[in-house]
Amino acid sequence: MNVIGLTGGIGSGKTTVATRFAALGASVVDTDDISRSLTAACFRPD
Repeated sequence: MNVIGLTGGIGSGKTTVATRFAALGASVVDTDDISRSLTAACFRPD
């Protein structure tokens, strides 16, 4: 199994590339989604 990590600045095309990989059948782990779910409770109003 090959593992590919996508890195880059804002607007560099990471989401576009990840979407293409997913369309080709690759498993994609979106760490932005994971981090948002883990930190959501820290940023909600009291």
